[in-house]
Amino acid sequence: MKLLLLAVALAAALTTSAADKDGWISLFDGKSLAGWKANENPDTFKVENGELVVKGPRAHLFYVGDVGGGKFKNFELKLDISTRPKANSGVYFHTEFQKDGWPAKGYEVQVNNTHGDPKKTAGLYGIKDNLEAPAKDGEWFTMHIKVVGKHITTSVNGKVIVDYTEEEKPERKGQFVQRLVSSGTFALQGHDPGSEVHYRNIFVKPLP
Repeated sequence: MKLLLLAVALAAALTTSAADKDGWISLFDGKSLAGWKANENPDTFKVENGELVVKGPRAHLFYVGDVGGGKFKNFELKLDISTRPKANSGVYFHTEFQKDGWPAKGYEVQVNNTHGDPKKTAGLYGIKDNLEAPAKDGEWFTMHIKVVGKHITTSVNGKVIVDYTEEEKPERKGQFVQRLVSSGTFALQGHDPGSEVHYRNIFVKPLP
């Protein structure tokens, strides 16, 4: 019965948007921010030449569209990303919309190849950091995030960067107290006015 319910839930998620033969569903149409909602500084996010450009004061863009009802537990997410020099951004999962500030809920997968912060692309920010940039500014790379249960993996261009399983009772303090596997939506981070990051080809594959 449990497997049947999971199958029904997955089928319902897929009917909200067309999936390809491998189950991937687009979250970004390349033309607009349809399905996404920005918080404190919405002008930080623009669509130009089929790309989602993130540049401006701190802000976060949350997925609020129909796919999965905007709520994901087990999934694969892949994005094409291009950073500009000294840029900082991030991809949140298992998060929820909040009107301002750094998202409190969920994990952040770092996007940073040459920014001064030593925590680099594809690390789980503040939890399982990566200290070596896996890509170069100005070049498109594909970041892949997979979450199954408490197991999280990230990769860049097919190379695994983080392979992490959340502990049974993880110790989280301060700003990281809600960095826990749960369920929720995705968010893209605008970090600061000096950071410019481009995103395209944002796809999710819901998993049972």
